[in-house]
Amino acid sequence: MDKFLSRYRSLVTGVLTGFDRIVFHGILQPLMRELGMYYLLKDAKVRLLDFKTYAVDTTKQLSEASLMEAHQNNRPIVYLSSPSIDKQALARKTLAENPVEQGLICVFKAVEPCKTFEYQRSANQAERGLRLVPGKCLHLYHYWLHPRFGFMNARIQTWFPFAIQICLNGREWLARSMDAAGIAYLQRDNCFTWLEDPEQAQRLIHEQVRAAWPELLNAIARELNPLHEEMFQTWPAEYYWSTYQSEWATDIMFRDAGSLAALYPNLVHHGLTTFRSPDVMRFLGHKVPADGNPHGNLRAEVVSDVKKRPEGVRIKHRVGRNAIKMYDKQGSVLRIETTINDVDDFRTLRRPEGKPEADKSWQRMRKGVADLARRAETSQAANDRYLRALASAENTTPLSQLTTLLCQPVRRDGRRVRALNPHAPGDAALFEAISRGEFTLNGLRNRDLRQLLFAGTEAAKPEQRRHAAAVSRQLALLRAHGLIKKLRGTHRYHLTNQGRVIVTALIAIRNIGTEALVKLAA
Repeated sequence: MDKFLSRYRSLVTGVLTGFDRIVFHGILQPLMRELGMYYLLKDAKVRLLDFKTYAVDTTKQLSEASLMEAHQNNRPIVYLSSPSIDKQALARKTLAENPVEQGLICVFKAVEPCKTFEYQRSANQAERGLRLVPGKCLHLYHYWLHPRFGFMNARIQTWFPFAIQICLNGREWLARSMDAAGIAYLQRDNCFTWLEDPEQAQRLIHEQVRAAWPELLNAIARELNPLHEEMFQTWPAEYYWSTYQSEWATDIMFRDAGSLAALYPNLVHHGLTTFRSPDVMRFLGHKVPADGNPHGNLRAEVVSDVKKRPEGVRIKHRVGRNAIKMYDKQGSVLRIETTINDVDDFRTLRRPEGKPEADKSWQRMRKGVADLARRAETSQAANDRYLRALASAENTTPLSQLTTLLCQPVRRDGRRVRALNPHAPGDAALFEAISRGEFTLNGLRNRDLRQLLFAGTEAAKPEQRRHAAAVSRQLALLRAHGLIKKLRGTHRYHLTNQGRVIVTALIAIRNIGTEALVKLAA
């Protein structure tokens, strides 16, 4: 990010990076197993045959308690008959029509799919008993103007096992924090176009990462179900919280809309052409052959597109459930945003589960809030790399200066390493491979380059080993010339700042037409 800011410092009034939308799921873990539900009924002295009666009575009590605040304060309770209704838009409309300075805005009732318990009757004793099955039940959506979190919502499933979803917005939360701290700001929608004290605002939004999340989320859960302790008095149970979706946004506030408008079209064009994705973007860690067509076993939708929206033009690179987006929001704010729904591709440095005495090592990132800080760190790294790539859109350093050392032999660890030739087919293919968008977030590995450089070849194991050795030599070559660096404790590599600039420039030259090149030279 520093490189981008240094290039456009005179046009920028402030930078803010932190959570935008973040969605949590809460489950009562013991109740997600049939045996757990069995023991709850046993402690409550409820027969299995009486489960349905018990569940219906419990659902009724929960619903009445959850709706009590709305009844007491005369807030709207609306049944939604269609899942296509925009609940957030309707809640804001309800707020405009029924203003409230703080507290509950409204409650929506909707019958939605869920996992729920049923008592299965069968002549076969093995098939008889409680089963967690797909079903539908009533859900209650509460919308608040929360004193701490601002505009937010939460949903509770009214039938066992009472799953909860909570949706917060980091910018809404920050607005409340700045109000308390006496910091002036201009806010439009979910972004800030001006901050009186950007540095203090950044400190406040960063505190969200270190918040006591289980405590905060449990407090909201108690507002959804005030009877929680009473319902689980004989069998205490607390919610386990996981992050279902996170949006981490870097907002660069320009001094006026004209300054960003003059720059943004070039950034959009650069974002598409640099990552070689006018039609399809292989972005967040998925493998794609060199011909640009996804593997036949890839079920995720792979897309890169530019769309004009009411709030600005958006470029989005997405694979499956993860994405990086760029917006020009509210005319004068450039937003880079990483959305993570699937954490399987990411790692965190921690001790293995169940081994508290073991040394820390790179383990798969967890969905639980315990790894929320690492999720934020990973998202910020992605935003930074994207901004570094954009910073090279208008690099004025002569290409000859960038490539002089590249085209000469170098020495690494006392050994001579050959020069690179940007025009040789092998080296050119290597440059295009390492610049692909899918490596911007997760980095690249030996196996990733093999998929690209040896695509279309059905190799036996001996041949696969030769391919791996060849790619290892190419990685060592790139490292010797300072184009890539290895991530500590992993087998992954990222482009260096210098490498990003050089590779971007070389690819642009290879793909530009002769006519355009003559015009540029003139």
